[in-house]
Amino acid sequence: MTNTKTYYVYVLASKRNGTLYIGVTNDWERRLYEHKNNLVDGFTKRYKVHHLVYYESVNDVNAALQREKQLKRWSRKWKMELIEKVNPEWSDLAKKFVLQGDKK
Repeated sequence: MTNTKTYYVYVLASKRNGTLYIGVTNDWERRLYEHKNNLVDGFTKRYKVHHLVYYESVNDVNAALQREKQLKRWSRKWKMELIEKVNPEWSDLAKKFVLQGDKK
């Protein structure tokens, strides 16, 4: 029996064409909830980077970490093109997930 975890590489933005943050997590709901509610001091809290504008999921932690590093090395132009290809309106994709209410 295998226990397959899912890892998410994601991009948050402060607004359309705004400040970007790239991260990786294996606990999607917890991590997005933390970002949305400023629960962790750091970059996303300081720069109000709360809108999920892009994400990918993989089943291998090393692949997720490599992809995160790859995206961080990309030029801003490439990152913007990646986001706009899948999310041209820069919609907050976190709205697809149940995060807005209280987390128990």
